Amino acid sequence: MSIPEIHEQAEHKMLQSLESFKHGLTKIRTGRPSPQLLDTVHVEYYGAMLPLSQVANLSLLDARTIGVAPWEKGMGAKIEKAIRESDLGLNPSSQGDLIRVPMPAMTEERRKELTKVVRNDGEAAKIAIRNLRRDANDAVKRLVKDKLASEDDERRAQDDVQKLTDRMINEVDRLVASKEQDIMAV
Repeated sequence: MSIPEIHEQAEHKMLQSLESFKHGLTKIRTGRPSPQLLDTVHVEYYGAMLPLSQVANLSLLDARTIGVAPWEKGMGAKIEKAIRESDLGLNPSSQGDLIRVPMPAMTEERRKELTKVVRNDGEAAKIAIRNLRRDANDAVKRLVKDKLASEDDERRAQDDVQKLTDRMINEVDRLVASKEQDIMAV
């Protein structure tokens, strides 16, 4: 493996870590509802547990309500039960074919708890990125040890990986700050 391949692989894995972190942030509730909040809810559908988004259409009805429209008539009760039993603390109500999921207003204490969760997730993402930096630097050191690259190449490669790491960590910090701002907005 060459130095450019090591750099490319490190960048790819760091971007994957960043995307995973972004995806995790969508599941953390802010002051306003998002249909992605229900991504963790699974419903029994002909013996298989499927994500809610695969058995119903999710949409925002207003500033505090998510609408769930099942694709099959008989699924309404199962969907309602699955949302109620999830760890989200939501209380859905049926109105004909539509299930309304009102989002209760968050308390100041709950908002502060969620910002701590966001910070912890951000720190975990940074640790993953730093571990990838270490792995890339170790791979470059092996190349130098095996006499496949010079020490100057090693220094340049480590500088490039460090710049990449700094860029990714700055992006994580930006995402954390943005999510905290969303959570604390009343």
